[in-house]
Amino acid sequence: MGVNFKDLIPKSPVKLEDLSGKVIAIDAYNAMYQFLSSIRQPDGTPLKDSTGTITSHLSGLFYRTGNLIERGLKPVYIFDGESPALKATEIERRKQIKVQAIAEYEKAATAGDTAKMRKYAQAATTMKDYMLDDSIKLLELMGLPWIQAPGEGEAQAAHITKKGDADYCTSQDYDSLLFGAPKLLRNVTISGRRKIPGRNIYTEITPEVAELSKALNFCKLNYEQLVDVGILIGTDFNPDGIKGIGPKTALKLIKEHKNLETALTHIKDATFPVEPNKIRDIFLHPKVSDNYKIEWKSLNHQGIIDFLCETKEFSKERIQKTLERIDTGNKKQKGKTSLEKWFN
Repeated sequence: MGVNFKDLIPKSPVKLEDLSGKVIAIDAYNAMYQFLSSIRQPDGTPLKDSTGTITSHLSGLFYRTGNLIERGLKPVYIFDGESPALKATEIERRKQIKVQAIAEYEKAATAGDTAKMRKYAQAATTMKDYMLDDSIKLLELMGLPWIQAPGEGEAQAAHITKKGDADYCTSQDYDSLLFGAPKLLRNVTISGRRKIPGRNIYTEITPEVAELSKALNFCKLNYEQLVDVGILIGTDFNPDGIKGIGPKTALKLIKEHKNLETALTHIKDATFPVEPNKIRDIFLHPKVSDNYKIEWKSLNHQGIIDFLCETKEFSKERIQKTLERIDTGNKKQKGKTSLEKWFN
């Protein structure tokens, strides 16, 4: 779900080429769900090998990550660990949405409505253990670092960004800002066009950056107050928020009353399922680790060809072309590093 900060947070468009040399901490689950949801046939069928095993996630991970490397970016993937207990409601909500989507998909398939089949197939997207295992194997073959977070992946990504080990958190959700990420980079692991839900219209998607300091200045709040705004709207840990309270109203309430507890006393019939401090603490004091190592290694060309082409049945010609592009990006990085050492 993620907190609905779309209309509250100022964002600046950015060209990926201008981020050459920057380390981006990518929320792996967020990216993989994008790949699994979007890389499908017109009727919603995901990419599969001859055994019926889904490979959409590997396609997105390889080609779109390769695109980032070619442009000089240095990706680090962060995988979720154990979710906080308060996320159970949101997890159950998502399960029910998928169950309903599967039922609607069957109806659409019976009617031969491919547009609806794709729509509901995307909504029914699920992550399997083998997808995670395959993704980690591919990252290691690509020589890319990955981190297993003890808790929320976005929290760990925000943590390493705050420490200066990454330049940007990369996710579609705005939760990274609530976890204290100084800079959030969006729209980097999706294609340049996105279909508007329920309409046969596409909109252009460009990378954009949201900065926590600019967001706080724009909203005239401190960091803790921004977290309170998010909690009022609704987060993964209290998905319903407060009934009837949207982003603009939530911002107004916190600006007027300074904190969530006081704001709640001024909302008629407001009910809150848990102690606000329990949710606030997840964002202000998340479960993160300093036990990680970020290191880029050599690209294993033959290993990737064996894995993707021989095992997963990808096009060898296309894989080789992408490997060449990745090599070009890696050479640029090595050249830049040498120049930086020369002039420092």
